[in-house]
Amino acid sequence: MDDLIAFMQDKNLPVDEIEAANLAEEMLHNPPLLGYLTISNALQWRLQYTRVIQQAGLIEGIYRVR
Repeated sequence: MDDLIAFMQDKNLPVDEIEAANLAEEMLHNPPLLGYLTISNALQWRLQYTRVIQQAGLIEGIYRVR
């Protein structure tokens, strides 16, 4: 749980410590099915989501919306 909280803090997620702990607990109890977790600011968003968009159609459950 501490690693998830540290990750969120490192990515400057706009939540306080209590909400970060709540999110980390939720992720531990209900992990993402495909394993994609992205938390980023606007500049990083373009880089990280470009990679997800490239996977659209190649990985079940990821769709490109036009």
